[in-house]
Amino acid sequence: MDYIYLDHAAATPMSESVRTAMQPYFSDNFYNPSATYLPARQARGALEDARHHVAMYLGARPTEVIFTAGGTEANNVAIAGVMANFPNCSVTVSAIEHESVLEPARQFNCSVALVSQEGRVNPADLRRKISEDTVLVSIMYANNEVGTIQPIREVARLLAELRAERKQKGIDLPLYFHSDACQATNYLGLQVASLGVDMMTLNGSKIYGPKQTGVLYASSHVQLAPLIRGGGQERTLRSGTENVPGIIGFAAALGEAQQMRAAETTRLTEVKNHALHLLNRTIPSKIIVNGSLKHRLPNNIHLTLPGLDNERLLVELEMRGILAAAGSACSASNEEPSHVLRAMGRTAEEARSSLRITLGRSTALADMDRFVQALTEIVKSN
Repeated sequence: MDYIYLDHAAATPMSESVRTAMQPYFSDNFYNPSATYLPARQARGALEDARHHVAMYLGARPTEVIFTAGGTEANNVAIAGVMANFPNCSVTVSAIEHESVLEPARQFNCSVALVSQEGRVNPADLRRKISEDTVLVSIMYANNEVGTIQPIREVARLLAELRAERKQKGIDLPLYFHSDACQATNYLGLQVASLGVDMMTLNGSKIYGPKQTGVLYASSHVQLAPLIRGGGQERTLRSGTENVPGIIGFAAALGEAQQMRAAETTRLTEVKNHALHLLNRTIPSKIIVNGSLKHRLPNNIHLTLPGLDNERLLVELEMRGILAAAGSACSASNEEPSHVLRAMGRTAEEARSSLRITLGRSTALADMDRFVQALTEIVKSN
């Protein structure tokens, strides 16, 4: 069957240029970059060139770029790596973070900031949740389920104010700001100084790069403890022989994504709006659009269809050649309703009646015509 793929938030196909960039490092230049002979030093050179390339797009120092095996590991290094150095302190996260932030945060003294019905962090509530022993705040750049973009710069300004207040009180405890930017990388700017973050997570499998590749940007002033110990690679924070092909691929994918982001944002906004227009024309009384319409990733359409089971909807859509999702792919086997939708005020029943449609580079206007036709048929037959 000729499928239309509408789950780009879960995984993206690898770009042809990324595959080409990686190819020599699987066989011709396969050497361990920690070895001392010339071919290995050449592999090391390619790895460090990739690090410089990533650092350029972040506006960071190359030494502040830590390569990981994906976004989940990077989030764990950020959360557990800080809290291991400050075990008696606390961490504050938002209620709609990815599980790879929520789960490690729950291992420590953790407070959770509320969000609005649109899925935006409430800065006033966030301020209340940050105490004088809070050492880390983690707020995602854009949500992986509903696509809502968070007020990252506003949060950074708030934390700067709190640091100043601490200084006046003689409190020398750091207050770090981490942001999970895995879903934002294709469409939003990543300059860390402009965003005001101390740490930021990126994921190769969301940006048309290889799976199990990622980056944690960690400012040089952040005190991190390693999760994986051994040979001392990646500033001793991620020991183990480096995945050179994956790192080369990640750097190529990041560069391509950032170069394309303006054009893709414009194009996908048109495609998304076309789909929403068709849905409002065909089944307006049957759908609720979740998340902010103003502060939203251009590739995200998240719908609640009251009274309809999303598992059945997904099966019926697949039978019609449409591949979509009910929520985060990492939580697909979890029978609990989406914690993101519940935090936004949706009932458990509404959460189980919701679909996530995420567009990508291959998505065209005609694909939205076919998707809306298929969804309309399913809704009207139930």
